[in-house]
Amino acid sequence: MTSRTDVYAREVVMARVSHLVWRKQGEIERIARIMRACFEPEKVQAPRPGKIRRIILIGPYARRSWYEDRRTIQFSDFEFWIVVNHPAFKDERCWQRVRAVIDSELGNRCAVDFDIHSRTDIRIARIERDTFILDRIEAGITLYRASRDSPLNEHEWREARR
Repeated sequence: MTSRTDVYAREVVMARVSHLVWRKQGEIERIARIMRACFEPEKVQAPRPGKIRRIILIGPYARRSWYEDRRTIQFSDFEFWIVVNHPAFKDERCWQRVRAVIDSELGNRCAVDFDIHSRTDIRIARIERDTFILDRIEAGITLYRASRDSPLNEHEWREARR
């Protein structure tokens, strides 16, 4: 059961992309939930437990100027950036299950591309004033932020992993 104070409640996440049609909102929310539930940090050795720090929607669907046309209503091409707490969790092995679940559930309706960045990558981008990275983060929509959003409860976790 979710409440209005749960900032990761389905309704709250979908409100962050309320400029999109209902179907797109639902797809984005489902993808973010799968990413959180199916991320497998135990697949690699690291000095600390693996954690997703942020999930950011970037690209055309993050723009408030997005509009619906015949092609985009039938097929979505979503782009996400995921920020993890350590560079070791950028390893593809941590994300194989995420990709498999997304492909099996949404493969015929949308293409999902995601890039993984570590907090260190973001810190370096800020120091170097890397506009490619900083502009996308600034223009993107943060769907999940570990410091503010509730963890998935047991029911949500099981639902996302099914």
